[in-house]
Amino acid sequence: MSAKVSLGIDPEELASCVSCGLCLPHCPTFRVTGEEWASPRGRISAMREVQDHGAAVDAAFLSSMDTCVQCRGCEPACPSGVPFGSLMEATQASLARRRWGDWRRWGFRVLGHRWLLSLLSRTLAIVQRMRLVPSKRLGLPLIPLAQERLRASGDDVWLFTGCVMDAWQRSTHAAVKRVVEATGAGISLPGAGAGCCGALSLHAGLENHARALAIRTMGALEGSAPILVDSAGCGAALKEYGELVGTPEAAAFSRRVMDVHEWLAPRLEELPGVAVRSSDAVVAVHDPCHLRHVQRAHHPVAEVLARFATVVALDDEGLCCGAGGAYAAMQPELASSIRERKLEAIERTGAQIVASANPGCTIHLANAGVVVRHPLEIVDEAIDHDG
Repeated sequence: MSAKVSLGIDPEELASCVSCGLCLPHCPTFRVTGEEWASPRGRISAMREVQDHGAAVDAAFLSSMDTCVQCRGCEPACPSGVPFGSLMEATQASLARRRWGDWRRWGFRVLGHRWLLSLLSRTLAIVQRMRLVPSKRLGLPLIPLAQERLRASGDDVWLFTGCVMDAWQRSTHAAVKRVVEATGAGISLPGAGAGCCGALSLHAGLENHARALAIRTMGALEGSAPILVDSAGCGAALKEYGELVGTPEAAAFSRRVMDVHEWLAPRLEELPGVAVRSSDAVVAVHDPCHLRHVQRAHHPVAEVLARFATVVALDDEGLCCGAGGAYAAMQPELASSIRERKLEAIERTGAQIVASANPGCTIHLANAGVVVRHPLEIVDEAIDHDG
C-alpha cells in the first residue's frame, strides 16, 4: 500500500462537506459537463481519497483540480459552510510543490515586478500590431502601446492599481480616479511595492510567493486611509490577507480594503450633476465571482450605476463567466463553454452594454464580441466634471 499523501488540508474543513449536492447548480464546470469529478462535491471526495485513503495523485485527480475555476460560487450555497476556497488553495499549494518544472511558476513571478511586466506588455503590444501573435485565440485584449500617467491628488484614500490591470487597462484606473476625486476625495497611489496582490499566484498554488507579495503590498499602502480597489479579484485577495499572512497587522490591513463601489454608494450625492444620462442604453450588470461570492459586495455596483443608466440584472444567479483569472488561458475549451451560458443570459436582457468590475471578466466577455465596460467608466462619462 502506498503512503498517504498529505494535501495540507485541515481535516475538520475536509470533513465539513456532507455531500448534499446543493452546490451542484452553482458550479460552472458541473453545469457544462454534468460530471461529478467537475463539481465541488466530487473534488472534495477526490481530496479525501488522496489525503485520507492514500489514493494516487494521478492524471484524473490533477484534471479535477485544475479544471476548477475557483469562482467559489459553491460557498454561499453550502448549508454546512464548507470553505471550498481554502480547500482548493491548500490542494493547489501541495500540487505546486510537486510541479517544479511547471512554467506557470515563473510566469506568475513576473507579475511582482512592475518594470518587467511593463516591458513585456509593450513588447506584446508591438507584436500584436505586427499581427505576429494570435491574440483572439489566446484570449488577449489589444494591449495599449502607451499608458496615461496617474498622479496622486491627496491622502484621503488609496487606489490600488495592481499588476496586469495597470499594464493593460490603466484607462480604467484613470476613470475610477476621476470619479472618486469628483466626490472631493484626494487619492494616493502606491509605489512599485504594491505591483501585484498575489491572487493569481495563490490560485496556482504558489502560496509562499503570494504571501511575499501580500507583505510587500501591505508595506506600500501604509497608514489608516481606506484602500479602494476597482478589480474584484484583487479586492477579494486583499480582504483575505488576514488569513494568508496570519498576523494582526494583516487582519487590520484587510479591514481597510473596500471595493470602490462600496465606498462610492453612500457618497453618490457628493458627485456633481449628470451631464449625460445614458437612459436609453440598457446596461446589464455581470457580477464578478470574487465580488459576489467572496466579498459579498456586488449590490453597490447596481446601486451606483442606476443613477446614470437603465440597469438590468442577469437571470443566471451570478454564475461564473469562465474567465477565472488565468483560467481562460489554461482551460480555453471549458472557459468558452462556461461563457456561452453567460452570453445567453446577456442576450435575454436585450442590453447593449455589459458592466463588470473585474478585468478578467471584461477581457473574456469582450473576446466573444460583447461591449463590456467597467461600471465607473460609465459613471465617469456621465457626470459633469466641469459643473
